[in-house]
Amino acid sequence: MTHELNTGGDRGYLRIATEEAFATREQLDAILRLVKEGRADKGTVSLWGFYGTSPSERTTFIRERLLDLGELRIAAMNESGIDKAVLALTSPGVQSLHDVEEARGIASRANDQLAAACEKYPDRFYGMTAICPQDPEWSAAELKRGKEELGFRGVQVNSHTHGHYLDEPQFDPILRACADMDIPLYIHPQGPPDDMIGTMVDAGLEGAVFGFAVETSFHAMRLLTTGVFDRFPSLQLALGHGCEGLPFWIDRLNYMHLAGIRSKRYERLKPLEHELHYYMRNNVWGTNSGLPSPASIELMMKVMGEDRVMYAMDYPYQFVPAEVELLDDMEMSAATKKKFFQTNAEKLFGI
Repeated sequence: MTHELNTGGDRGYLRIATEEAFATREQLDAILRLVKEGRADKGTVSLWGFYGTSPSERTTFIRERLLDLGELRIAAMNESGIDKAVLALTSPGVQSLHDVEEARGIASRANDQLAAACEKYPDRFYGMTAICPQDPEWSAAELKRGKEELGFRGVQVNSHTHGHYLDEPQFDPILRACADMDIPLYIHPQGPPDDMIGTMVDAGLEGAVFGFAVETSFHAMRLLTTGVFDRFPSLQLALGHGCEGLPFWIDRLNYMHLAGIRSKRYERLKPLEHELHYYMRNNVWGTNSGLPSPASIELMMKVMGEDRVMYAMDYPYQFVPAEVELLDDMEMSAATKKKFFQTNAEKLFGI
């Protein structure tokens, strides 16, 4: 160990973790009921059929810590030197549910529970609103309540909703509310929908190891290539896990996207106001959640700009305090490191 992991800014910056998960008992029970009844998609069955029932040390830890919005979480933050955490309802939120009224109720009550925790720990916890994309108009109203009444700083959408994506016209009320009310939109992974997942489960690759990034980067590319940011130029999108790999691929993505437009092969692809690099530097933010890699963080900063890359831990799914120490020791200027750990998150989330 090269140094102690203290809170309070003794290294010249506070550490703000921007993709930290919690759950409610009601949410988990509803998801597990779908799994038991055979009504959940393959990704949810694989993920929560395991995490919701396995007696292993890892899954027991995760379930216990997801349900805690108090002393256990604060102790973990203190242990790893995390000053503040931006919390969101764990994937898949309520998006796998079929009963829309039930989904709305679970999301609303989860928001109330998170707001109470943020009020109890006002200097440590900050919330993102949980919504029910199955009902876009209700979700827009809940976004307004989340910002104006509960003091939340963003919204998390757990990628697809029964195989549907936010670039589809029915979801415009959600995008419009985010743009009009200056609410950052964080798209978090869940398992790929059944028409995408293929043999990933059999290969053991449908979850965080691979499938999450494939599905969520696909979602982000749908937004980037179909004019969403031309229609909503102030919309700010955040992506975790190294911006779901997009910075590594951006030059090829941009080249082939332009080629696709010129070829007129695809009805959906029309000329945009800018190339993809522009949107990555003006509308997209990236976190390193679950990716404690100095090389990846450096690449993100080169592609997106150092003002758009933020720290995240991915607690409790990936709780390794030594990773914080590794990133503290990154070779970068003090000013850039403060942006990464602190001030970029303060800017995006209004902390």
